[in-house]
Amino acid sequence: MAGPIPPPHQPPPYSEPYPEGSYGPYPGVYPGALPPPVGYPKPRRRLGLWLGLVAFVLIGAIVAGILITRTAEPSTTAAGGFTDASAKAAITNYLNAMSKGDTEAIARNNLCGMYDGVKDRKSDLALAKLASDAFRRQFSGAEVTSIDSIVPWSNYQAQVLFTMKVASSGSRGSRGEEQGVAQLLRQGNQLLVCSYLLRTAAQY
Repeated sequence: MAGPIPPPHQPPPYSEPYPEGSYGPYPGVYPGALPPPVGYPKPRRRLGLWLGLVAFVLIGAIVAGILITRTAEPSTTAAGGFTDASAKAAITNYLNAMSKGDTEAIARNNLCGMYDGVKDRKSDLALAKLASDAFRRQFSGAEVTSIDSIVPWSNYQAQVLFTMKVASSGSRGSRGEEQGVAQLLRQGNQLLVCSYLLRTAAQY
């Protein structure tokens, strides 16, 4: 006798194929609410480059302004406040001391700011006397007539080319005008003549 008749063959339940590269059934619908979108950082602007360019432009404008201001200044004023008037007064006082034999004033100028710190000034006063004697043998008088050029070395030092009207000593008569070079030092409120050199035709 034949056994029970088996039920008719039914196909397996349908399922979607796995997506390529996946390891499980395709999820279909995302369960729950979607997560908020991810905010990607915005690319940083090149602030450093712009700030550098702005600083460069500002520095250039400042330098140009300084140069224009210096160009517009009168030629009678040099760096450190050296003016024709102040240089003329300092050189005149020095030449007067040379003419009168004022060795203390000459030594104070020639020591170029160190006079008060020197304990033994005998040699400096002796050199000042020699310089005065040589000057008086050459000239009976000298008067600064013009400041021809001021070359500042710093805010405190300058080299000055000047013209002076001189009268020769002895029987040689007047020699007219001579040019000289003086090295000036600003110390406090006074200008000192650290050195003095006469420019004569004999030098050439």
